[in-house]
Amino acid sequence: MKSMTGFGRGESQRSGVTWSVECSSVNRKQLEVAVNLPRELSELENAVRTEVSAAVSRGRVNVAVRKESAAAATDSIRVDQELAASYYHAMSALALKLNIPSDISLTDITRMPGVITQAQAEVITEDAWPSIQEALAGALKQLNIMRSTEGASLRSDIETRLAAIESLLESIRAKAATVPEHQRKVLRQRLEDAGLPLPLDDERLVKEIALFADRTDISEELTRAASHVQQFRSYLASSTPAGRSLDFLLQEFFREFNTMGSKCNNAEIAHHVVTAKTELEKIREQVQNAE
Repeated sequence: MKSMTGFGRGESQRSGVTWSVECSSVNRKQLEVAVNLPRELSELENAVRTEVSAAVSRGRVNVAVRKESAAAATDSIRVDQELAASYYHAMSALALKLNIPSDISLTDITRMPGVITQAQAEVITEDAWPSIQEALAGALKQLNIMRSTEGASLRSDIETRLAAIESLLESIRAKAATVPEHQRKVLRQRLEDAGLPLPLDDERLVKEIALFADRTDISEELTRAASHVQQFRSYLASSTPAGRSLDFLLQEFFREFNTMGSKCNNAEIAHHVVTAKTELEKIREQVQNAE
């Protein structure tokens, strides 16, 4: 089981050029990939998306590709001396016109736009892609290691809560078996208090208890809920992404407990149902971040 939250970084160096790739991910219902590439390499976006899609199935993944450094032979500093002279003369003329001291330094001139530029060597897509692909593979590997580590923590927490729900189901099952008999005693007591005692084998009393038992029978819901617990564990142990399946199964889980709560007609069972739904809500929070 993997979390959808993670970060990874990879580097590759060839021909004096270092490429770095950073991948970060957060939770989303579907897979979303956002790629940030140097403008001259924009045509590689689809290739990057393909690599990410092969490694990640769910979540929003941000990919940033950067050219970290280059050899001195490929990058050079250019000084536009004519432009610098033009700035100097214009600033001196302005100082003279405003009748203020002309304290123009070299630093002032070099800060002006266009005076100093860095000429970048042309980046050829075909040459850059092998290095970027290698760095991307390293970043995705780190990303998935982190996602797996966090996923193990998610699974541990969910397993603990599933065990609690399983225990609650057993308590509900044991209590549900006593509800019809309790209702029989309540009915007889009410009839006696009203001065209308009936024998235990009276057909009307037996029929009323049978109808009550049928209306409050939650055996099917208990069986399905127990099955959901096992199915949940199966998804957790699966080697394939199961976040969407877990999310759907939780909806079914809630449906079973809601039905139990509406049918049980017993305060203790109702309390167990509320506790179980609280655990399910906490599981749902965790599943929202599961791949």
